[in-house]
Amino acid sequence: MAFVWTKDLETGHTMIDNEHKQLIKAADELVEACGQGKGRQELGNAVEFLSNYTKTHFAHEEELMVKNKYPDYTSHRSWHQAYIKEIENVFGRLKKEGATIALVAEVNMKVSQLILHIKSLDLKLAQFMQNNVKK
Repeated sequence: MAFVWTKDLETGHTMIDNEHKQLIKAADELVEACGQGKGRQELGNAVEFLSNYTKTHFAHEEELMVKNKYPDYTSHRSWHQAYIKEIENVFGRLKKEGATIALVAEVNMKVSQLILHIKSLDLKLAQFMQNNVKK
């Protein structure tokens, strides 16, 4: 399954959307590598990107939430923290066990979870900002 940027992922916030587009691109590159039989070879790059991406991107989102007094900040941040731990766990297993087909599948699942997060919690944040933040 390819990961493709679609209109339903747009939040309307340029920085957040650009970062989300980077995620989709990296995820699609992993899927493409899997299709070419190179998934295990590319897994390390994908997991390292995902680990770095989530920490940086989530920090940007959380900064926006605090700055704009987002009422669901605590639960949104909790989701971020749990997700980062899950990605760090995958990264640790990758370093310990090496690239396996099971880890490739797990990383694809984690990316899918992140996309669902964008479509739900991030869009909820975007709606709040559009309705409550003066430009």
